[in-house]
Amino acid sequence: MNYSIIRYILCRVLEFQALFLALPCLAALIYGEREGWAYFLVLVVCLAVGEAGRLKKPKSTVFYAREGFVAVSLSWIILSITGALPLFLSGEFASYTDALFETISGLTTTGASILSDVEALSKCNLFWRSFTHWIGGMGVLVLILAVLPLAGGYNMYLMRAESPGPTVGKLVPRVRHTARILYEMYIFMTVIQIILLLITGMSPFEAMTLSFGTAGTGGFGVLNSSIGSYSVASQAVITIFMILFGINFNVYYLLRVKKPMEACKHEEMRYYLGIIMIAVILITVNIRDSFSSLMEAFHHAAFQVASIITTTGYSTADFNLWPEFSRFILVLLMFVGACAGSTGGGIKVSRVIIMMKLVKNELSYLIHPKRVRQIHFEQHVVTKEVLRSISVFFIAYALIYGASVLLISLDNLDFTTNFTAVAATLNNIGPGLEQVGPVNNFSVFSQPAKIVLMFDMLAGRLELFPLLLLFTPSTWKRS
Repeated sequence: MNYSIIRYILCRVLEFQALFLALPCLAALIYGEREGWAYFLVLVVCLAVGEAGRLKKPKSTVFYAREGFVAVSLSWIILSITGALPLFLSGEFASYTDALFETISGLTTTGASILSDVEALSKCNLFWRSFTHWIGGMGVLVLILAVLPLAGGYNMYLMRAESPGPTVGKLVPRVRHTARILYEMYIFMTVIQIILLLITGMSPFEAMTLSFGTAGTGGFGVLNSSIGSYSVASQAVITIFMILFGINFNVYYLLRVKKPMEACKHEEMRYYLGIIMIAVILITVNIRDSFSSLMEAFHHAAFQVASIITTTGYSTADFNLWPEFSRFILVLLMFVGACAGSTGGGIKVSRVIIMMKLVKNELSYLIHPKRVRQIHFEQHVVTKEVLRSISVFFIAYALIYGASVLLISLDNLDFTTNFTAVAATLNNIGPGLEQVGPVNNFSVFSQPAKIVLMFDMLAGRLELFPLLLLFTPSTWKRS
C-alpha cells in the first residue's frame, strides 16, 4: 500500500473542498446571512490542512487498483465529514449526525432528507445542499484529474473506482483529457438547463439549485413541495434534463465528435429510453382517473418515471397515493437505475441487460449443451471477467440490501417503509414509500438506523466494492 500517494490525494481533495465551500460563502454575502461564517471557518481549516499535508512530497507516485479504491472511498468520507460541519455549525441542524446524513445524501446524489421544513433553511445552506449534488454527480476525483496531473498513467484506477457502471473506458488516450471532456459536457448541459429554467420564469437562485440537483441526479429542492409548485414548463424542462443526465456520457461524446449514427446505435441508451417509454404509458393509463385529463396524467407520469429511473428523486405529486400497480413500477425502476457512465444511480441498465442475456444464454445451454454462445453488448463480446464482476456485484448488493433492511427494522417501522428506505438510499434515489414517501422525510429513523442508511448511500454511489475494501484487512498491508 502506497500510503504517501493516498495522503497526497486526500490533501488535494481538502483543497478542492475549500474551493467548493467558497461558493456558499459567496451566497451568504449576497443574501446577507450570518451562517456564512461557518462555511468560511471550515474553508480555512480545509485549506490549511490540505496545504500542510502536501508539504511532504509522496515517496512514490505509483499506485494501483488497491490505492485507487482506498483513495476514492476515503475522499468521499472526508468530503462528507467536512461538508457537514458548516451545516451543523450554522445551528440549523439538530445534531451533527443529521447534518452528516444530509451531506452524504447530497454528495452521493441521493436526495434523502431529514428536514421537515426545507424553506426554513438559510439560502447559503440551501445552495450548499444542492451544490453537493453537482459535486458528487460526476465525481470530485474526476474533477481533480481534469484539472491536475496525478501519478501519470496510473490515475485510471481513480476514475474506475469513482465512475458508475460495470466498466469504465477512456474516451481519448489520456485519462486527464477524458476527465476534462466529461466535465466540459457536464458544465455545458448544466448551463443550458439553467438558462431554460430562467426562461420559464424561475429566479436565478432556484434555476441554479434545481439544475445542480438535476445534473447530479440528486433531488434536493428549495421548496417543501419539491417541484410541485413550479410551472408546467419548468417541470417539463426538468423532466427532459433528468432523462438526458441519465444517459451514458459516451453518447454525448460521440455526438460531439460528429458520430451520430454510432450514438444512435448505443444499446444501453435504447433500452433505457424504451424502459422509460413503457413505464410512462403504463402509469399514465393506471393513474388516468386521478387527474383531470389524460395529458395531466401523462405529464406527472413522465416526470416521476424520469425522476425515479435516473434516481433524481424530485416529485410533482405524491406518488405514494397512486395505485399499487404504478407504485410497484416505480419501485422496480428504483432498482434498474440509469445508464452506466451517467450521473444516475441504481444497479444500471447495462448490468440488467447483461444479466438478462446471461439467463437467456443459460436456458439455451440447457437445451443445447454443446453449442457455444457468446454474450454481446454494445457490439462487443462480454468477457468472462465482466460477467464475473457483475455476478459478484449482484451477490454483494443482495447481501448489503438484506442486512440493511434487517438492521433498520429494529426501529419497528412498517416493512414497506424499511424496504423502500434502503432501496432509496442504496440506489441513491431519495424518496421511498409510506413514511419515507415524497411528502415525508427520513427523520423517523433513529441515529443508528441513519448510520446504516448513510453507509448504504456511500456504498451505492461508489458501486459497493471501493467502500467494502476499507473493511478488508489485506487492503491495508504494505506491499
